[in-house]
Amino acid sequence: MSDPVLVLRNVTRVHGVGETRVHALRGVSLTVSAGELVAVMGPSGSGKTTLLTLAGGLDAPTEGEVMVEGTVLGDLSRKALAGLRRRSLGYVFQDLNLIPALTAAENVMLPRELDGVPARTARDEAAAALEQVGIAVLADRFPDDMSGGQQQRVAIARALIGDRRLVLADEPTGALDSETGEAVLRLLRARCDAGAAGILVTHEARHAGWADRVVFLRDGVVADQTRPPDVVESLLADNTST
Repeated sequence: MSDPVLVLRNVTRVHGVGETRVHALRGVSLTVSAGELVAVMGPSGSGKTTLLTLAGGLDAPTEGEVMVEGTVLGDLSRKALAGLRRRSLGYVFQDLNLIPALTAAENVMLPRELDGVPARTARDEAAAALEQVGIAVLADRFPDDMSGGQQQRVAIARALIGDRRLVLADEPTGALDSETGEAVLRLLRARCDAGAAGILVTHEARHAGWADRVVFLRDGVVADQTRPPDVVESLLADNTST
């Protein structure tokens, strides 16, 4: 592996106060290096999505620190943090977060335009990204005129456009058929092989098989880390049987 792209150091995230206080993460440390794809697994409520939102600078830890390419996110102004997210992070949200008033191409090219890339260049990059996920013909279609699976592929294209050093994917194949899902995972794997760092939240062991390493969360802590897919399947079976 190469240099660390993402570092979480003793990260804790607490939501609420008093009797409603919930520890979403408890002292989690994690390093993801350039060229590495890490799968995160665990039961509902284990802290998987919280880990992604902290890694992507969409939330701040209660304790500890998050660093992307050596920059402590908590030290940045809101404007600087937004700029870092646009330039360096690609994020596939569970709820997709597409803008209904923009076409597929416009949704994909938006972060590049916001960062000052000329419109024609951004549009060419968006067309290439949509081609990669197999929906180039839908470039001028609005989200409401697409199926859930098509919308998900637009969100994935948006996450992969440009030179993103860190790609965060929260169940990116949830609305896709198995063949398309495998193609998307192949794209994510290729992006990491080209030098990006990636985190994939998934509940399927076969998807985790694309990763270099699997982190298993339980009750907000890292319960195990492993590489062999058969160990992942064993952990998942143990969890679902309880």
